Formats: sequence, structure tokens, C-alpha cells
Amino acid sequence: MQIPVKTPTNQEKGATDVSDAVFGAQFREGLVHQVVNATQAGQRAGTSAAKSRGQVAGGGKKPWRQKGTGNARAGTIRSPLWRGGGIIFGPKPRSYAQKVNKKMRLGAMRSLLSELARREELVAVADLGVSQGKTRELATTLDALGADDALVVTTADDTQTARAGGNIPRVTVMPAQNVGPLALVQHARVVVTEDALRELEERLT
Repeated sequence: MQIPVKTPTNQEKGATDVSDAVFGAQFREGLVHQVVNATQAGQRAGTSAAKSRGQVAGGGKKPWRQKGTGNARAGTIRSPLWRGGGIIFGPKPRSYAQKVNKKMRLGAMRSLLSELARREELVAVADLGVSQGKTRELATTLDALGADDALVVTTADDTQTARAGGNIPRVTVMPAQNVGPLALVQHARVVVTEDALRELEERLT
């Protein structure tokens, strides 16, 4: 299949041939949902913690004698029933990571890229018109492309675009080798250079 290629001023420059296996795959919503959820779960810190009755300081002495006071029996002031006591079944540091194998992750990537291409939300450009690494240059290009909420995919050595996009709201600049399913669903449009498109295709083939 072919994907139209545009100039930084949103003019048609031609089209580039891409693999049907990568950009013409069926959209699998369930798979995409599972992989995106697993990615978000893996980003959770999981550092919340609470002390049980055995970890709270103090409480070594029995508050009052067992019988004769009229009070309920109590063995420690650090009981979970007492203010300042331990927490029953409180949170402990844990990992929220979910196992997702490589084939599932690659399948979700192909599914998303294909759907973006079908919806014409995947915009391929010959170049981004960022020669000096200026924010204004990239902002002008994205404005011309109608991509004010965009994931900009470049090659790893394109430091100029990475610097230019660091201060634009709702715009993320990312090298093709780091793009994952979560990044693709977080923006309304994906703007990718021709070189980065080739890297994506090679990575997912």
C-alpha cells in the first residue's frame, strides 16, 4: 500500500510504498486495550505502604489488667482497633507489571498504525522543516499540517527536532525505536518523517 507524503507546508509531494503487513493489518481492539493497560500498569510506582500491628512502634505494655476494670480486654495500644494502631491488610510495596509477550506488543503496534493510516491520522512528511532546532520552526510545520495535538516520530539522530518540540504543549517528539502503543493512542495525530517511517516498518516487519 501507499501513504501520501507531504511537505512542511502541507503540500502533496507524492507517496511512499509501505508494507501491508505493518500498515494494512486488521484493527484488534482487544489486543490494543490489553497492551496499553499493561504499559500503564507497569508505570505505576507501587510504593505505597502501611504498618501492621507488629511494625508500629510501642504497645509493649498491657494497657490495664485483664479483669476487674470494666473495660474490654486489651493487650496492646497498637491494636488495629485503637487510634494510632496498626493497619489490617494495609498496602505494601508491590509491582503492578503485567506480562505481555513480544508478539502481542508488535501486533498491537501494527494494528494501531494500520488504523491510523486508514483514518488518515498518520501523516508522513519528507522533512519537518526544522533546520536550526527552533521551537517556532516545528510549531509552524505542525500548524500547517493541522496537528496541534501530535506525536512526532523522528530518527534517533534528529536532535534538532527533539530540542524544538520540547516546549510545545500537547506535542511529544520521540525516536521511532521508542514508539509504543501507549504513545500512539495519547495523541490525535501521528506525524512521522520518511526515514522514521522506514525504521518503524523495519522494526515491525
